[in-house]
Amino acid sequence: MVRVPLTPSDRERGVRLGRLLRQARGDRSIVDVANAAGISAETLRKIETGRIPTPTFFTVAGLALTLGLSLDAVANATDRPARDDPAA
Repeated sequence: MVRVPLTPSDRERGVRLGRLLRQARGDRSIVDVANAAGISAETLRKIETGRIPTPTFFTVAGLALTLGLSLDAVANATDRPARDDPAA
């Protein structure tokens, strides 16, 4: 199977997803949130830092449920740059 290279917009979407997840996690530890979502702490760390810019749907859904985010909120936050995002 050949993976299609990620576009710059795919990578930016991953950065926005990571930012959203970090904000939603707040003071909770990365280990606690990852365990509750059923993923490893290293996977969550990579998602939050944008090193995994396109996590699977089930990973995103598990994190959203764990963090109290709706999938609509995740989609809206990652679909376009935030208004206060200086990189936008």
